[in-house]
Amino acid sequence: MSDLVTFVHLTDLHVGDPNVADDHLYSDTNATLAAILADVKKLVPQPKFIVASGDLTNRGDEASYEALKAIFAEAELSMPVLFALGNHDKREGFYPAVLGKTDHEMAPYDHAQVIDGVHVIVIDTSAPNKVGGSFEPGQLEWLEAELASHDDLPKLIVMHHAPALDDNPMMEWESLSIADTEALRLAVQGKNVIGMVSGHIHYDRVSNWYGIPVVVGIGHHGPTDVLWLHEGLRMLEGASFAIGTLRPSGLTITFAPLRKDPKEVMSFRFADFAGMLKKYEENQVVAAE
Repeated sequence: MSDLVTFVHLTDLHVGDPNVADDHLYSDTNATLAAILADVKKLVPQPKFIVASGDLTNRGDEASYEALKAIFAEAELSMPVLFALGNHDKREGFYPAVLGKTDHEMAPYDHAQVIDGVHVIVIDTSAPNKVGGSFEPGQLEWLEAELASHDDLPKLIVMHHAPALDDNPMMEWESLSIADTEALRLAVQGKNVIGMVSGHIHYDRVSNWYGIPVVVGIGHHGPTDVLWLHEGLRMLEGASFAIGTLRPSGLTITFAPLRKDPKEVMSFRFADFAGMLKKYEENQVVAAE
């Protein structure tokens, strides 16, 4: 791995088929994804890869995945995109539309790739017809084998449902199941996991989970109103993505909201910064005298 590796984390894209009305789609997620990918193309340096941690579409039908593919194709990105599946996704729609596979037998979509010295491990926590996340037979063994490979490389785990942060069974709908969370904890113990990125709950959250940063993003459909969580769930307008930077010191995450007509209140160019800093310090000396 080079000294700095930048990547982008997208989540909860909730893309829909533009030809079908969807009463459970509360914002123009297709336009949001296109706008966010346009912002991604402006990043300097360009990210080495993009991970999208599930709920790629809202209904899981093939036409929605075709719309997803079209939006990414139109963006003409220069980096690989790794997809995970979430509870809104359906394997029977995803496999043929996105991967061109008809022999998948409804298997979980688990895959891994080494990119620029980072071992990216994507594990499918979607449980068909369930809201919460879980592992199916064989997935944990697959994960353990991946964690045992590329021993010298830092590992980034991507999955739709973040691990449970406590053992409250009432909250299992918003996370990986408690039993599978414990199995995951044992699997990653002592491994070089520098972070996990997830979605599902539609708000930005960073947790220290047994020493591993676990990052959840708002996504593209609409943020959960965290001030209303004591009452229930309330969705607001807005969307964001995250920029991840892997440094020798660890993982940094910067949240980047989608901006609508932002009003600039101040700006300067780094080329002028040295002169500005010198002038500021001179003024401080004069003021002190």
